[in-house]
Amino acid sequence: MEYMTKAAASTDEPQWLTAEEQRIWRSYLHATYLLEDHMDRQLQRDAGMPHVYYGLLVKLAESPQRRLRMTELAMHAKITRSRLSHAVARLEKNGWVRREDCTWDKRGQFAVLTDQGMEVLRNAAPGHVATVRNALFDRLTPEQQKSLGEIMEIIAEGLQPDEAGADLPWLR
Repeated sequence: MEYMTKAAASTDEPQWLTAEEQRIWRSYLHATYLLEDHMDRQLQRDAGMPHVYYGLLVKLAESPQRRLRMTELAMHAKITRSRLSHAVARLEKNGWVRREDCTWDKRGQFAVLTDQGMEVLRNAAPGHVATVRNALFDRLTPEQQKSLGEIMEIIAEGLQPDEAGADLPWLR
């Protein structure tokens, strides 16, 4: 918990990143931008959809009855409700998703994965998993994979507070 002590001791002066921290930060940015672009290009080429749409289809496929409330889908995708609405409109246009009104909440809607959407996902999944494996997992030892998973969980937990009023994408 050395980091916590160091952060708690901060003054009005910014705690600039050390040269090593700056190197790590820039390496992280470089890798994540390249990885997201790589995933996007593969899915656009092979399945005609961006990575975020693939993630939405996967989440719906994993959900009971292949359906989720729109707000819950936005939370899982870590995107704003506005961006989700636009994405679902495009997925509806393709026939991959349909919306259903919520019977107990007139303001709520469900996104439902159609049979056609499930087929598109089945066809896209093998190429996508091969791309993920090649770009990420095949480059790391099992120990590095475990460490990366632990690190990402710590970062995600720290950026996703439970308290009311948190500024999270799906609440915007």
